[in-house]
Amino acid sequence: MRYRDCPTVEVVERIATSPDAAWAAVCDISLPTRCGGELQFARWLDDATTPTVGARFEGVNRNEHLGEWTTTSTVVEVEPGRRWVWEVSEPTSLPWSQWGFEVDPLREGVVIRQWARIGPGRSGLNRAIDAMPEREGRIVEVRLAELAEAMRGNLDRLRSELE
Repeated sequence: MRYRDCPTVEVVERIATSPDAAWAAVCDISLPTRCGGELQFARWLDDATTPTVGARFEGVNRNEHLGEWTTTSTVVEVEPGRRWVWEVSEPTSLPWSQWGFEVDPLREGVVIRQWARIGPGRSGLNRAIDAMPEREGRIVEVRLAELAEAMRGNLDRLRSELE
């Protein structure tokens, strides 16, 4: 697995709630801060309050391997009630990652999907890859596992809040 291939990880959960409640919950950018993952704090920027294309938000992150850092994310896609996607990047760089939530209504409840794609822009992960290029596949695998664990925490929290 190579960073340049922009690998993706996805977590899916079926939750007994209404599509409207699920949508409101996945649009709350502070959700991950309540789940014990690396996002410690999030706030909308530029008077934004909800996901709309072009809206930006800031996140403060902490990870035992990567340290602490601040990111700026920009919403790049919104299908109201169904899907929203944001990119994490520096203003003049390619995205470090792209993230999304999707809500699919069922006869009873919803399926919520959270996914992340890393790359193609350089991120803190590239420092580890640069230092140990022969271990790139393992470094990427470990990072995707960390992201999947955090996303499982987010969806578990949604289940406990919504059911």
